[in-house]
Amino acid sequence: MSLAIATPNAAAQRNWLEKLGAGHIILAVALVLYPLVASDFFLTQIGGYSLIFGMLGLSLMLLAGYGGMVSLAQITVAGIAAYAIAILGNNNSNILGFGWPWWLAVPFALLAAALASALIGWISVRTEGIYTIMITLAIATATYYFAQQNYAIFNGHSGYAGIRAPAFWSVNWRDPRPFYYLCLGLAVLSYAAVLYGSRSTFGMTLQAIRDNPRRMRALGYHVTAHKVFAWLLAGVIAGLAGVLLVWFNGRVSPGTIGVDAAIDVLIIAVIGGLRHPIGPFLGAVVVILMQTFAIDIVGAERFNTLIGMVFLVIVFVSPDGILGLWGRIKPHLAQESLRPGP
Repeated sequence: MSLAIATPNAAAQRNWLEKLGAGHIILAVALVLYPLVASDFFLTQIGGYSLIFGMLGLSLMLLAGYGGMVSLAQITVAGIAAYAIAILGNNNSNILGFGWPWWLAVPFALLAAALASALIGWISVRTEGIYTIMITLAIATATYYFAQQNYAIFNGHSGYAGIRAPAFWSVNWRDPRPFYYLCLGLAVLSYAAVLYGSRSTFGMTLQAIRDNPRRMRALGYHVTAHKVFAWLLAGVIAGLAGVLLVWFNGRVSPGTIGVDAAIDVLIIAVIGGLRHPIGPFLGAVVVILMQTFAIDIVGAERFNTLIGMVFLVIVFVSPDGILGLWGRIKPHLAQESLRPGP
């Protein structure tokens, strides 16, 4: 009898398909083939919109799941990128609009979002728990009213309209199918970056800081710098979502960055789960489907109540969201598969 012993070298010799995992491959194939069966409505209003809000939830998951910092300002960071696209590019509001090409406006918008996120992080990292939530909520609320009351830069409550996605390589990226693939590509890039980063030295250090910041500080780690850098990275992801959001809507206004939208991002992240980067995307699909179809089920006056009830049920049954439910069901399925057949 021989025993097969797994060694580190054997693990290192796995090919890239084995490293990727069957779940990721099946999900990727399904998402790539989705446009073949989906109408334009399901392609953009459900698929593209879910991917955009999934990226926003992912930026929150990076902060809350790996860093223990719950932020209500992620939609604010996305809004900064969206306003930057409107101001630096073209709009039809006759306010500003410098006419920069997209390949110049987008990097500046991402830079503005990342720096704003780092600044919010630098302000809030000295707090914990409910105090971090309150500070980021205050920043989100102040930014909302500042944009609403400032006509010289933000065009007040009207905001900017007439913003279009670019057309290049003979592709109009505003069309449903190209826009879906654009959202999917950026979402996959963000997801892979967060997943890879969580296993890097920085990611492991950030999680250790989340669990015991005092010990990490005693070991010589710069706790504040690590947290602020995490905010910077989360700002890049939120900024990408903001650019896609303004191209999706064709406009940006204070309503885009209101408190309601900030709470939606939090609900998406909590419903999906904060333990893995796939959680926010699952939560985004659930919330977007409910926001789209709940009105037809219970009427316009009660659909928010239905969404709230579903949120309460999921949190009550599984505080870790949909990922927590799957974590409970998966061992039972594994046990069933081990049982001999009749």
